[in-house]
Amino acid sequence: MEIIRIPVLADNYIFLMLDLDRKIAAVVDPAEAAPVLVELARHQVKLVAIFNTHHHGDHVGGNKELMVVFPDVCVYGGVEDRGRIPGQQVYLADGDRVQFGDQIGEVLFIPGHTRAHIAYYFPPVEINVPGELFCGDTIFAGGCGRLFEGTPAQMVGSMTKLRQLPDNTRIWCAHEYTLGNLKFAITVDPDNQELQQRLVDVTDARSNLIPTVPTFLGIEKRTNPFLRWDVAALQSSVASNDAIETFARIRGRKDQF
Repeated sequence: MEIIRIPVLADNYIFLMLDLDRKIAAVVDPAEAAPVLVELARHQVKLVAIFNTHHHGDHVGGNKELMVVFPDVCVYGGVEDRGRIPGQQVYLADGDRVQFGDQIGEVLFIPGHTRAHIAYYFPPVEINVPGELFCGDTIFAGGCGRLFEGTPAQMVGSMTKLRQLPDNTRIWCAHEYTLGNLKFAITVDPDNQELQQRLVDVTDARSNLIPTVPTFLGIEKRTNPFLRWDVAALQSSVASNDAIETFARIRGRKDQF
């Protein structure tokens, strides 16, 4: 499976999954249709699936137009998003499976950013090959999504579920927020040397317009404060020894950053 990152809007990424042997493709969170159609034509593949993580317009905006061009395409989303995702045909719950070519993906229910948010995790099919996680707006490189419909407790539960995946899992998050996220992260985790170096590296990358997505779960576990609510340094930084309260206070500070 080949994955193409398509930058759109101000800072969104659409992800196109290709099976070139079968000449088919699947798209994750198509904010817009036009750039997806360009890539499909360039690779001469047919779109067979739309995998939506949640209902926000910058993740589903291209659904209807893609369905017109590919009337047989199947549109997937979370069962709790019924009525909110354009063209949705398949309603997925935690633990369900989806298939693209030879790849079998696991559906993870990860509420917090929205009440219905899901992720798609495709485990590695070979040794020393990373798994692929399409997590929408839940985990970002260096950050996490705002809590629009969920609670801190829900998001901690969701992050706990994702944190249990292998460290070499590639995280295909849907926005290029990394530099801003790390500038905030250093304010609550200032003594984290790996985070300090990551901020330097990402600052240089973004100054040269180099994308920072995908990231790896292992890196996030060591430098992303929203995966480190149970680390003493983070708890001390926000004056709490409770995991959920620590997460909530970090998220509150980020909202005001």
